[in-house]
Amino acid sequence: MAKKAMIEREKKRERLVAKYAAKRAALKEVIRDESKPMEERFRASLKLAQLPRNSSATRLHNRCQLTGRPHAYYRKLKVSRIMLRDLGSNGQIPGMVKSSW
Repeated sequence: MAKKAMIEREKKRERLVAKYAAKRAALKEVIRDESKPMEERFRASLKLAQLPRNSSATRLHNRCQLTGRPHAYYRKLKVSRIMLRDLGSNGQIPGMVKSSW
């Protein structure tokens, strides 16, 4: 089980990303627009830098929904490899059976 603080920090980042997504996209659009004057694009980049760092989507990290483990994460199922094995062994994932030979 991951630390509660790390799980809560990740949840906070997710909230910030959702809150500032539209604002960040608008500022990035202004920065990328070559037809705008350089001063306006520079002001937009300064405003973008003023936004919280954790509002950037690249700072999000995938974590297991059940344990909070950050490594060995299966995106399709949103669980870690350890929980995938446990759930598969218990028959809680449809179509998945434990292999034996």
